[in-house]
Amino acid sequence: MKNAIKELRAERDWSQADLAKQLGVSRQTVNAIETEKYDPSLPLAFKIAKLFEKRIEEIFSPE
Repeated sequence: MKNAIKELRAERDWSQADLAKQLGVSRQTVNAIETEKYDPSLPLAFKIAKLFEKRIEEIFSPE
């Protein structure tokens, strides 16, 4: 699944570790999501959307 997390994170000047801390996950999880090696669970996708003040569809899209 494609996502815009890296771009959204860069706009806010957050490191992967910064984002991971806010989401309550590891930095490795953030990296795996950004590199499309892992699709987040639905609850985590909602947390990401809420944090970036976007709809899930604005962040994640099918390939």
